[in-house]
Amino acid sequence: MLPIELENLVKELLTKTLGEVVEIRQIKSVGGGSINQTVHIQTNDKPYFLKFNSSSRYPNMFEVEKKGLNLLKEANELFVPEVIGAGEGGEYAFLLLDYVDSGIQQKNYWEDFGSSLAQLHKHSAPKFGLDHDNYIGSLDQANKQQDSWSEFFISERLEPQIRVAELPSDVMRMFSTLFGKLEKIFPKETPSLLHGDLWSGNYMTSPKGAPTLIDPAVYYGHREMDIGMSKLFGGFATEFYSAYNSTWPLERGWENRVDICNLYPLMVHVNLFGGSYLSQVNSILNKFTA
Repeated sequence: MLPIELENLVKELLTKTLGEVVEIRQIKSVGGGSINQTVHIQTNDKPYFLKFNSSSRYPNMFEVEKKGLNLLKEANELFVPEVIGAGEGGEYAFLLLDYVDSGIQQKNYWEDFGSSLAQLHKHSAPKFGLDHDNYIGSLDQANKQQDSWSEFFISERLEPQIRVAELPSDVMRMFSTLFGKLEKIFPKETPSLLHGDLWSGNYMTSPKGAPTLIDPAVYYGHREMDIGMSKLFGGFATEFYSAYNSTWPLERGWENRVDICNLYPLMVHVNLFGGSYLSQVNSILNKFTA
């Protein structure tokens, strides 16, 4: 279930972190995740959550995920699991976190989630991007810093996915047309600290019933990217969006720009899962370039 070299590394990491010898008493597989294997580790101290995968196939994945989780945790706006550490052992790489039991949503869960996300987005940086690249799913995510959101969105988000996808010429022409319009489509805003992959599979409920962020693809971007991603697969509760807008109102027309924002995750899905998502991409491009 867990390679012995990883089990030994986890014991060493926990012993070093806690300053006392740690005994692993039980290891159980945890469902979910198409890229990583995940296990629940019960120790004589407390439970932990371990993710691991191939260090050669996904180099540095967990090191940059650790950085992203720590950025979100340092912002102190939403609950984020504590990162114990990341490392490599043999052919494997791993990320060790505190184990978070999923609780029952508190009464104002969605209102708290929306207002807290708005507060998270107020954490800013001088440029769009990040000082290191990371991953979106199993794909590389480039974060070269740019002064302009439209420039960043084109060069670091859409163009890398377009190069991988080998799109038909008519779709390429529509993308080219859209690129010329983006500067006027998006309202001018300062870079916001984003979760970066905010869909229903990447949040959970803490034991105290609070919204909890997991599996980020962090960068500083236009805040409508997180809002758009939240709507890609059905959307969150209406109270979430109301609370967000009460805390930090989105610029007029944001509902219409959701589709533009979601060109990025849709192109990621084209490259990960095949062309069935291309029809959605075509529909959005036709809408904004006709």
